[in-house]
Amino acid sequence: MNSALKEIYLASDHAGMTLKAVIIDHLRDIGMMPHDLGYNGDGKADYPDYAETLAQNMKSVPDSAGVLVCGSGIGISIAANRFPWIRAALCHDVTTAKLARQHNNANVIAIGERLIGETTALAAIDVFLNTEFEAGRHSGRVDKLSALKG
Repeated sequence: MNSALKEIYLASDHAGMTLKAVIIDHLRDIGMMPHDLGYNGDGKADYPDYAETLAQNMKSVPDSAGVLVCGSGIGISIAANRFPWIRAALCHDVTTAKLARQHNNANVIAIGERLIGETTALAAIDVFLNTEFEAGRHSGRVDKLSALKG
């Protein structure tokens, strides 16, 4: 795993709960100690609540990473990106996960349980966590992302 990575946080709504559990088991199997921030109950859960919980946990832990899962990955990534210290990328495969890290210095990967299989999801997570930001020509663009104001 990326040696600079200090902590990894995971959260989902009800539609991403099953895949999140698979990812947590996988991360534990490879020697990581992920933080499960929920949802782990019965019934419905709203993805903005869990995106916010993940963002707030990551705020005080520089170099942490996050994994968010909902039905499509879309809503939870939109919610997470409301926080200026979060750069959440919706990824569907290994290529998008790698580019999210290399070019955008994404610190959160969002995936959709209803749209991605377990094997692809785990491969994307592994690549995301093991890929370094290339910096260079990408640094100025990423700095601009942090400086954007609504």
